[in-house]
Amino acid sequence: QVQLVESGGGLVQAGGSLRLSCAASGRTFSRYDMGWFRQAPGKEREFVARTSWSGGSTEYADSVKGRFTISRDNAKNTVDLQMNSLKPEDTAVYYCAADLRIITTKHADYWGQGTQVTVSS
Repeated sequence: QVQLVESGGGLVQAGGSLRLSCAASGRTFSRYDMGWFRQAPGKEREFVARTSWSGGSTEYADSVKGRFTISRDNAKNTVDLQMNSLKPEDTAVYYCAADLRIITTKHADYWGQGTQVTVSS
């Protein structure tokens, strides 16, 4: 198993940037596919981005492509989400996710507790 703890959320103006970080416990972090999801009030949770165990393969939701970048550091057991050009519609609770298989847009086995991101207009 892996435990995930997110940090870095907060309030930012539209057009600004935030960097989320997810710290994972365990010595097998490099075996996990890692990802980020988000859930806005009244909406279903949606996929944001994922990265393979090596970081060599990444995927993004169309809504964040070109603005967000996912990266991981297997030596530090962390996965980050750099968010630039933020929009009010990016406001949501952001969740870190992990899976020994490839994370899909609908599923991951392990979840963090979430961190709030609020983008003001």
